[in-house]
Amino acid sequence: MFWPLLALLYVPLCFAAKKSPREELVELAAAGNGVIRINDHVYDLLTSPKRTWSTSIQFTALNPQRRCAPCKEFDPSFNTVAKAWATAAPEYRDHHFFATAEFDESVGTFQKLQISSAPVVHVYPATEGPNAKTVANAPFKYDFSNGFEAGPLAEQLSIHTPIPIPYKAPIDWSRVGTLVSLIPIVTLIFRFIRPVIYNRWVWAAGTIIVSLVMTAGFMFTRIRGVPYVGQDGSWIAGGYQNQFGQEVQVIAMLYGILAGSFLMLTIVTPYQKSPARQRTQVYLWTAVNFIAFSILVSLFRIKNRGYPFKLMF
Repeated sequence: MFWPLLALLYVPLCFAAKKSPREELVELAAAGNGVIRINDHVYDLLTSPKRTWSTSIQFTALNPQRRCAPCKEFDPSFNTVAKAWATAAPEYRDHHFFATAEFDESVGTFQKLQISSAPVVHVYPATEGPNAKTVANAPFKYDFSNGFEAGPLAEQLSIHTPIPIPYKAPIDWSRVGTLVSLIPIVTLIFRFIRPVIYNRWVWAAGTIIVSLVMTAGFMFTRIRGVPYVGQDGSWIAGGYQNQFGQEVQVIAMLYGILAGSFLMLTIVTPYQKSPARQRTQVYLWTAVNFIAFSILVSLFRIKNRGYPFKLMF
């Protein structure tokens, strides 16, 4: 009679020693430096239908025999984000867990989820408690369109964690070294190109070129994203509301020739001391102006078939 009563006294102690599922997961995460190693039992525990926590699970195949190069590339990023989450305050950290399911250690889980490729990341939100988002057990799947970098991963997973993941991208010392090494090179180059930069004629030529290109319709083609030439190789687009990229270059060149010929006639030619040279330049630049304008009118006729006028062509 005494022994059964003594056994009954130990029952409350047994129940008191039993850990809750979340406490068990907290210990597993601490033991794995922020990442829980999954087997079929741990997966069922993490994705329990009645859970007050959320979890991010990486399904991967890191065994060299599997020859999964993307898995090896993505695994460091996942672990880095998990370690960053491990630095969060316990009241938030213990409500979201990071876990890795290795194929060779959890074949049953892979088969149950019908996962045939890796890596894959599933996020299971909490189903109960203040952080509950859904009653279903369907996971959110991470979109790898941003690559395998840790930054985009932390940003997307932060949507499902109690607080944003405190991830900070490490300093890229190689880029810093490259920038520092470029300083003396740029300084040396600047010493040679400084006279060119400070030359007013260079800026004048640049201003004229930009003005001609913009007047010829460069921004029109950039805004609309039109092709350089047509599918049939033509470089003139029919109609007033259409224009190809090569057409901009030709029109800009014609505008430049027209403007240059007028400048030569009005600025240079009158100051020629030789009457013969002055007469020659009048004929020359008048002919250039007439020919360039004839080409411009002919292009306009191609764009508008109903235009009745022409000059030379």
